[in-house]
Amino acid sequence: MNLGIPSYLGSFSELFIDHLLMALGASLLGLVVALPLGLLCARHPRWYPPVLALASVLYSIPSLAFFVLLISFTGISRTTVVIPLAVYTLAVLVPNVVDGLRSVPESVRQSATAMGYSPTRQLLTVDLPIASPTVLAGLRVATVANISMVSVGALIGMGAFGSLFTAAVQLDRLGLAITGILVTVGMALVVDGALLGVQWLATPWLRRTRSGRTR
Repeated sequence: MNLGIPSYLGSFSELFIDHLLMALGASLLGLVVALPLGLLCARHPRWYPPVLALASVLYSIPSLAFFVLLISFTGISRTTVVIPLAVYTLAVLVPNVVDGLRSVPESVRQSATAMGYSPTRQLLTVDLPIASPTVLAGLRVATVANISMVSVGALIGMGAFGSLFTAAVQLDRLGLAITGILVTVGMALVVDGALLGVQWLATPWLRRTRSGRTR
């Protein structure tokens, strides 16, 4: 599948794989960092304002400047794109993790403690499952944003489908830009739908609750 993509940019499948790996990799890395930060902020509220302020400051760093700073360490690679995008997701994911953990009823936590649950077991089997709808909602927003933002990597030659936008200008071929837009939007819709499916499968109690309300 070529769609008129210049050969020097790579094949459609290569661009697709690169784009998806960078977007999903950034979202996963951001989630791995956001979970412990959110847990810290939920358990120690005094940490929440400075952590949120730091995430907001990092989010304000222009992506091109971030890329330039990282190139000295990571070179022109996927990592140079993934790290800034992962950092940007913290501004979305940390508040969602905190809100999700705060939504766990205290009575549920007390019941888990009374049943002899250790803090770790309670976190993994009680707190995180109940918080998961809010966390996954944030992950969906962050992932869709990353799929769009990967294109900025074209500024350093690592933009996957974003390279079609620069090529469209250089070669005066509007069709390349249209292709890039359509594929990126389509990818975002499919991935968002997949994450929505994961959220649906991960929260069976919500399905039962909604089913009971409709009867």
